[in-house]
Amino acid sequence: MKKLAMSTLSLALLGAAGASHAQSSVSLYGVIDDSVQYVNRTTNASGTGNSSFLGLAGGNLQGPRWGLKGQEELGNGLKTIFQLENGFDPNVGTLSQGSREFGRQAYVGLTHDSYGTFTMGRQYDPVVDLVQGLTADNYWGSTFTTPGDVDNNDNSSRTNNSLKYASPTYAGFQYELFYALGGVAGAMGSGQTWSLAATYATGPFSVAAGYIVFDNTNTGRKGTFSSSATSSPAFYTQINSEFASAKSVNVASLAGQYVAGPFTFGLRYSNALYKHDAASSFAVTQRYDVGAGFANYQISPVALVGLGYTFTHGKGNGSQTYNQVSLGGDYNLSKRTDVYLVGAYQRAGGEGVYASVADYGYASTSKSQAIASLGIRHKF
Repeated sequence: MKKLAMSTLSLALLGAAGASHAQSSVSLYGVIDDSVQYVNRTTNASGTGNSSFLGLAGGNLQGPRWGLKGQEELGNGLKTIFQLENGFDPNVGTLSQGSREFGRQAYVGLTHDSYGTFTMGRQYDPVVDLVQGLTADNYWGSTFTTPGDVDNNDNSSRTNNSLKYASPTYAGFQYELFYALGGVAGAMGSGQTWSLAATYATGPFSVAAGYIVFDNTNTGRKGTFSSSATSSPAFYTQINSEFASAKSVNVASLAGQYVAGPFTFGLRYSNALYKHDAASSFAVTQRYDVGAGFANYQISPVALVGLGYTFTHGKGNGSQTYNQVSLGGDYNLSKRTDVYLVGAYQRAGGEGVYASVADYGYASTSKSQAIASLGIRHKF
């Protein structure tokens, strides 16, 4: 009798474990994107002149990554969700995003079909979630984005210590709210990030708009965006590196997209303000206005080509202009593997800080620079 009771209990526990497993899921995923890249008119090893560069470069269409994501059914339509996402350099094997283990994303939260989704952790902001997907960067990556990524169109920034709410979609309309706690005792707003964005889609037409404020910390900012701030916008080129000590970076973005058969057309505008104060190493608020458009043509189910143009105008500390034309082609070898060729030409002009220098992530002393990448991307 005792053996029978134990057997019955064992079967019950196995059944409960099976039911729990059926209501939960965890998946492993990733992207490896690598290319042979050519850039002209870059500075050489001695830091002078305009030389050519040829080497391997990862992350042209998408940043290399691997991650875990999952969910658990809690009942009545409520689910727990999580995502951990690592970024890495495929050519040297090192971690990206400041050598963080899960530098791209790391969050946990709750979701419900009727009430929306709430998450907390290291996350993308609402402008990235809702606006970026309607721009050329969503299809072609950094080769089609803003010079220097001065408006975060290429998702250069992630946010620590953040809280995010994403609404359900109501008749094509959705919005997101976002706040990251600065965590500075006695100065709750120091280093904070906040954002909101909304999108609307009907038939072949989609539009989205959003606003984000990246606040720097109150002290110790001369020449840099503090590592204790919740977000870190991109300052990796000569185009905006002079303004890394900004009190805050405020970006407003608007984008629209129209699909007509095999054609996809998109337009976007952004306004980025690098605000100064007494702790900044520049004297006047720097403003960048960006206007861009693109056209994609789906030649066949496996072949896509695209053309993009981006105009960037900076003012405040002088007057700068950047004209950029981008081209791309992508061919799918399978559902998970594609090969691509992307390139861009950038021309700089104007006066003031770095006004006459083009920079596509490779320092230059020339007004123009060209880049081309032949690569392969695999998703798993």
